[in-house]
Amino acid sequence: MVMPCYNEEGIVGYTIAKLIRAFEKAGYNLQVVAVDNGSRDRTGEIIRELAEKYTAIVCVRVESNQGYGFGILSGMPYCTSPWVGIIPADGQVDAEDVVRLYEAAVAAEGDVIAKARRVFRMDGLRRKVVTTLYNVFVRVLWPNLGSIDINGSPKILPRRVMSAMKLESKDWFLDPEIMIKGHALGLRVIEFNVFARMRGAGISHVRPGTCWEFFHNLLVYRFGRKWKRELVGDRRPVERDAPEAVKSFTRS
Repeated sequence: MVMPCYNEEGIVGYTIAKLIRAFEKAGYNLQVVAVDNGSRDRTGEIIRELAEKYTAIVCVRVESNQGYGFGILSGMPYCTSPWVGIIPADGQVDAEDVVRLYEAAVAAEGDVIAKARRVFRMDGLRRKVVTTLYNVFVRVLWPNLGSIDINGSPKILPRRVMSAMKLESKDWFLDPEIMIKGHALGLRVIEFNVFARMRGAGISHVRPGTCWEFFHNLLVYRFGRKWKRELVGDRRPVERDAPEAVKSFTRS
């Protein structure tokens, strides 16, 4: 799981430890690539302290924050598992639900995007209205995208497929980019209903300007052709990962 952490000193210690314990309890080995995404508080220090306690943690440091997506893209090269997931550091989705989502992905026996669908969200009315309109707009542009919660995380998919997507969004648009490119590649979407809790600490880094950012990028991807030619036009079979080369997300 790649976890971008930006000024999350109040919650990151709890989130990472709980995630690791949930996978251990279920009998899986988990690798957590924790990215200190240019934090100005004690986030990086806390991650390093956790890494001394848990060998499953890989520490990555981004010196200057360039966005949520950039933090994830910076952590991707450190992933060694045949399955890769992205998850925020806010702890809003229960760790046990993340385990069940992974099990659903593996049980599908194919190239899929397994993701959370936040059915129950403890957001304010304004946030719920904006989110609903956003998802409706996406479905108008891509009626068969296979999701009604585009930004729902965590998302889990095969590492080789993630690499083939050639992801490039440094901002919040990384989540829609994964869904759009997965649709172009013919991936099946598995949505797992979850309860999205309120943050226990810290603040959301989503800003009003994010709405314009999403609107602009969605139109670029819907009516643009270059990205699709690069993704699908030169498509070649991707070699399967050698089982002995991977250690994470496997049954103990």
